[in-house]
Amino acid sequence: MNIQNNGYISIAQLSDQYLGKAQKTQVREPLGTTDGLSFEELLKQKELQGTGGLKFSKHAMSRLADRNIELSDNQLERLETGTKKAGQKGIRDSLVIVDELAFIVNIPNQTVVTAMDSTETNENIFTNINGAVII
Repeated sequence: MNIQNNGYISIAQLSDQYLGKAQKTQVREPLGTTDGLSFEELLKQKELQGTGGLKFSKHAMSRLADRNIELSDNQLERLETGTKKAGQKGIRDSLVIVDELAFIVNIPNQTVVTAMDSTETNENIFTNINGAVII
């Protein structure tokens, strides 16, 4: 090996020199399979994340899609208002009820953890929360 000008040779230069220039291939995910979400679900998630800082977890987005829950702009605003009120009261994990919909929200992270409608709340038991806001 000949090192010129007292310089250092890089690993990339060595591999190119001895192994030939290997073509790099990129592995792409098939369209529509990003994290198991469809394009429509991914688009809705990005739209919801762009509102007022309130984010929806992957689990929450999946629950919204599975349960055919669509939030109106008014409901989303009320959810954000309830989240802000919970934060002002020092609640960390809150149940926020908007109309017939129930959301578990992690207040410090501003993240909706899960969502359900009145058919899933038959037992009216909610765990791992330390406060509730009814809007």
